[in-house]
Amino acid sequence: MTRPVLEARGLVKRYGRVTALDHCDFDLMPGEILAVIGDNGAGKSTLIKALSGAVQPNGGEILLDGKPVQFASPNDARAHGIETVYQTLAMSPALSIADNMFMGREIRQSGVMGRVFRRLDRRAMEEFSRAKLAELGLMTIQNIHQTVETLSGGQRQGVAVARAAAFGSRVVILDEPTAALGVKESRRVLDLIQEVRSRGIPIILISHNMPHVFEVADRVHVHRLGKRLCVINPKEHSMADAVSYMTGASVPDNVAEPA
Repeated sequence: MTRPVLEARGLVKRYGRVTALDHCDFDLMPGEILAVIGDNGAGKSTLIKALSGAVQPNGGEILLDGKPVQFASPNDARAHGIETVYQTLAMSPALSIADNMFMGREIRQSGVMGRVFRRLDRRAMEEFSRAKLAELGLMTIQNIHQTVETLSGGQRQGVAVARAAAFGSRVVILDEPTAALGVKESRRVLDLIQEVRSRGIPIILISHNMPHVFEVADRVHVHRLGKRLCVINPKEHSMADAVSYMTGASVPDNVAEPA
């Protein structure tokens, strides 16, 4: 039996009297695109933050490759190979593409120049960035020295996804990657997501866009009232089914009505 790459068992997260995660379970299988959908306030953002180290749950456990892990911060999750692309992209517009790719993990020159004077190895960072963008077919970005603020929305999203794919050796989490994009740019990002998956990296996709979810996802995690309601196969369920489940209009088979 195939074991999940990333899983959560009984996660609980409380903010005062508000319970954002109520004994939530989660499973991400190797090489898949798992969409996470849910109504506003369902707790899916808190779930993703717990999986990426941005918040620490009050209870339950997270397992990576079957081994319990505790992420004290997003950098801790990154050290375990989990990369997240947030909706805000977390990029610095005034810096170059290469600088944004390596922000927070810059390569320093070898020897005394890097160790003592902390001089960066810009050539190595630029060559690595150019290679990663080329691997994902982002050849429309010709100048690696170009500042991010001069890129289109789709190109910025492409750089963010390329950064995540370059350093996310185990899991890539994408939070609403097409939310602010037009039709053409959304199409490119969806192609990019499938390209990353083809390299064997499993992806968690958080999205409100049902057509996009049903186009690229292998499975759909439906989140409701702070927990996983069900996981559906997009080939066996319709978009109307998914919306009905996540809003509470109907309950899938084998799931009890919430008390």
